Amino acid sequence: MMFARLVILVVSSMSFLHRFHVSACDTTCADKPVFTPSSLVVKFGDPTSANCSVCELACVNNQYGVESPAGVTRKDGTTISWTVDSLTEWSVSSLCFYSDDAGHQCCTFLPVTVYQPPQKVSISVVNLTGPMLEGRQYTLQCTVEHVAPVKDLRVTFYRGQTALGQPQSINSTGTKPVTQIFSVDISPGRGEDGAQYWCEAKLELGPEGPKLPPVETSQNITATVHYQPHLEGSSHPDTIRVREGELLRLNCSAVANPPPTYTWTYPSGRREASHADVLTINSTTVSDEGKFTCSVVNLLGNVTKEFDVELQANPTGIIIGVVVVVVFVIVASGLVAYYCYRQKRMGGSNTLHSAVPTED
Repeated sequence: MMFARLVILVVSSMSFLHRFHVSACDTTCADKPVFTPSSLVVKFGDPTSANCSVCELACVNNQYGVESPAGVTRKDGTTISWTVDSLTEWSVSSLCFYSDDAGHQCCTFLPVTVYQPPQKVSISVVNLTGPMLEGRQYTLQCTVEHVAPVKDLRVTFYRGQTALGQPQSINSTGTKPVTQIFSVDISPGRGEDGAQYWCEAKLELGPEGPKLPPVETSQNITATVHYQPHLEGSSHPDTIRVREGELLRLNCSAVANPPPTYTWTYPSGRREASHADVLTINSTTVSDEGKFTCSVVNLLGNVTKEFDVELQANPTGIIIGVVVVVVFVIVASGLVAYYCYRQKRMGGSNTLHSAVPTED
């Protein structure tokens, strides 16, 4: 008949376990102890507990002792419970085993993960003291402070609500809280001017962990991106036709940061600096026919746009001109006729006067 000795041990270091010759412990035996639950995930400082069923078959002449540096244990037949009111050990290795008189040991380990959510998460841009420049490469850093275990940490960078790549992680066997820095490179364009960048630190603790994984997010940083002018909108036709005397509007809208200045060159060669992107001529004249050039400039570059303007005769003006000429002709003809009439009358009157006899 086998004489069995049953022991459950909860230890906080491998050196403690080695005192019980754990290296010789058999974890593959058929009737090995069973932990319930089979693993633990505990927030640092929280309470926890587990039960160990030493063996499924009846153990004869049960003799066992319990040693534990933390918490309390209680025996109930071949089941031993372990309870801790506040777990404050970062590295906990739990072992339940029994051994017979021959010294054969049968055991089961209980994995215990002690975690600490990040105390602070912050984001920054490396070596940036002013605005970003379009097309340049910059490094975002996400600093996660006082988190454990770091191997279960997943860090994701975001621009707005868009993730910048896959979550990042590191391989580490450390169990105590550490501060870890993650980074990602970005090359912002003009579309990122005003974008919000931030990062998220999440502890992925598996199915035994909290239903809602511990998550901490950084503050938002707003990107200011400087870029050279870019023209907006559709291009004008090859030639812009406008009637003489009508309104002419030339649109040279552009986006740029810093804001650009506009220089308009007229067909006559006259140049005019302005902050306006639209040139307005209320009433065109023949001097407005030809090529207009718009030059958009800021500190980073420039772009130009040309407008070919063709002036067409105004039908209204032609009609008015014709009417004026007709009226002039009519008036002139009337004056000529009236003059001739007057001359004729005056001539007839002189003849009549000479025909009357005079008295001696």
